Amino acid sequence: MDKSAAMIQKKLQAELEQFQSGQKNMNKLVQQRQVLEGQYNENKCVLEELDLLGPDNKVYKLCGPVLVKQDLEEARHNVGKRMEYIKKELKRYNENLESLEKKQDKHRETLQKLQQQYQVAVAMK
Repeated sequence: MDKSAAMIQKKLQAELEQFQSGQKNMNKLVQQRQVLEGQYNENKCVLEELDLLGPDNKVYKLCGPVLVKQDLEEARHNVGKRMEYIKKELKRYNENLESLEKKQDKHRETLQKLQQQYQVAVAMK
């Protein structure tokens, strides 16, 4: 293997490592986003159940091993706030994933170009 092919191979290996690292980060973000989506759906169901209750119904909140009585409106407010927070987090995760996907696309293009250059360099010897 001549020097140009060896140099291209080193660049190819470095680019591949960056691409694989990006893939790991994407997988991690996707898993975390799925957890958030699950939490959001769970809280949505809780809010729907709270909306079915009338003012004379009692609501309890689990605090450690103890159930503590909670005001119905306060419970609705707390669940609503939690859902807002989760929505913001989901938006942030989606933006991060989109950005990472663009970087991955650039890595794919670079990998293809380097592979072509390497094949040409090997064929020329």
